[in-house]
Amino acid sequence: MERIYLDHAATSPMHPRVIEKMLEAMNSTFGNPSSIHSFGREARQQIDLARSVLANSIGAKENEIIFTSGGTEADNMALFGVAETYQHNGRHIITSDVEHHAVLHACKKLEKMGFEVTYLPVDETGRIDMAELRAALRDDTILVSIMYGNNEVGTLQPILEIGQLLKDHQAKFHTDAVQAYGVESIDVNESLIDLLSVSAHKINGPKGTGFLYARSNVKLAPRSFGGEQERKRRAGTENIAAIVGFHEAVVIANEEREAKRTKFFDLKKSMMEKLRELDVEFDINGLLEYSLPHVLNLSFPGTSVEAMLVNLDLAGIAVSSGSACTAGSIEPSHVLVAMFGKHSERLTNSIRFSFGFNTTTEEVIKAAEETARVVSRLKK
Repeated sequence: MERIYLDHAATSPMHPRVIEKMLEAMNSTFGNPSSIHSFGREARQQIDLARSVLANSIGAKENEIIFTSGGTEADNMALFGVAETYQHNGRHIITSDVEHHAVLHACKKLEKMGFEVTYLPVDETGRIDMAELRAALRDDTILVSIMYGNNEVGTLQPILEIGQLLKDHQAKFHTDAVQAYGVESIDVNESLIDLLSVSAHKINGPKGTGFLYARSNVKLAPRSFGGEQERKRRAGTENIAAIVGFHEAVVIANEEREAKRTKFFDLKKSMMEKLRELDVEFDINGLLEYSLPHVLNLSFPGTSVEAMLVNLDLAGIAVSSGSACTAGSIEPSHVLVAMFGKHSERLTNSIRFSFGFNTTTEEVIKAAEETARVVSRLKK
């Protein structure tokens, strides 16, 4: 049976060029980057090259890139690092109801530590209201953390407007750009972003590596202690092979961004056109025109998300939902709850399709046909 992978927002397969570079590094660059001999210097050179490319990809300086184990660590480093460092200026933080759990769970922990967190609601498209952000902003606000693009429904937030709003405020502006990086054009200076989180495995790089951009005037209390790596901001011997792979993944993403964006939007259209052609009833969760190009979240009235996922998997189609299926029960997606309310039928009938560099139109058409068959069967 042919298997079709349409869950690239969860993780993406490594690009062949990335694998090639990593194998090369594992074979030849084994030195500790902190060592002063030639083996260590060779490893250090690989890290420096990668840091330069990553910094340039968002308009940052090289010393503003901190390598991490991925997006979760980057988010945690930003939130806890800012909270601990700047708590003398206030203990108020603003975020949104639709953030990734790496941010939301960190905020819950900060609340237990005595910080006050305001969770901004979103409208039915998944966007925050700038007027509500302005109203929530206080003199003692030290951090605003709003994600760049949502991982479940793809909605892009008004990042430029948030940066302008905070321009003359003491609050640091953090954005979780894990899902947006590599497909959106990001400039931290134009957007006035102070901290930005990225993960390599979302852009066809390896799992277990990412980075936190931290503007040079932002001080961060470290989260790990030991050596003096990453300018004393993150202790631990660097993962050279993963960083080399990350470097190559970013090079490829920069080369192919515009072509991929066009391709992904076309795939979205192809899937929806095929579903309409087959008389499948569906609603779009989020926006089409102001969203990540590779994420498409659809609601299928009269179906069950759990049954949909199982039946599509049996048909060889790998997709996902914002819902976590555990022990036969469904925990509603916090993103869809924020958008539509806890009693909406969309919580139990929505599926996320997400595309990648190796997704073809033929695969999307076949997935739409299988989806139509599953929907028809379930509605009967």
